[in-house]
Amino acid sequence: MEVEPIRDRQKIEEMKKKLRDGNPRDEALFTLGINAALRISDLLSLTVGDVLNANGWLVDAVELPDRKKGAMRRFPLNKSVKSCLTSYLHSRRGASPSEPLFPSQQGDGLSSLSRWQARKILSAAGKSMGLNRIGTNSLRKTFAYHVYKDSGGDLGLVQRLLHQSCAESTLKYIGIDPEQVKKDPLELNL
Repeated sequence: MEVEPIRDRQKIEEMKKKLRDGNPRDEALFTLGINAALRISDLLSLTVGDVLNANGWLVDAVELPDRKKGAMRRFPLNKSVKSCLTSYLHSRRGASPSEPLFPSQQGDGLSSLSRWQARKILSAAGKSMGLNRIGTNSLRKTFAYHVYKDSGGDLGLVQRLLHQSCAESTLKYIGIDPEQVKKDPLELNL
């Protein structure tokens, strides 16, 4: 199943609430995912120590190697992410810096949530809201879609943030028909 971005900001807020009511960990995963443009494997590899400094305060930005591309990725923790992580990590006081940021509830809690578990959680929350094509890749696609829209269609910016090189593929990835972009008249009122 090809997943889609969440285009409606109100639906994003509803999704956060739905996930928070189920498990604050899931809301934190979703909120960080739609704000960081990380692949799910990179999100699930984060540890508590990646987001907290030695004094136990949230860092301003996280730097980690991109598992697929190998390059270092740096992403800021914006106000929305910091607020969500603060609340979530409050419930995990005493967690070791080496513990997974998003632990599985199965086993000893020292292993990270699996991709399959994350997909199942996000898909179920989406379906309960009438969003039937939601999965783990929807997080990254949602980020990219909203950067594209909020930047006035700056496809180059989206490509740089996603580390992609083909414009047509990037448009398809974020759910925008490349043919429609070509057909839309450009109206400059300079």
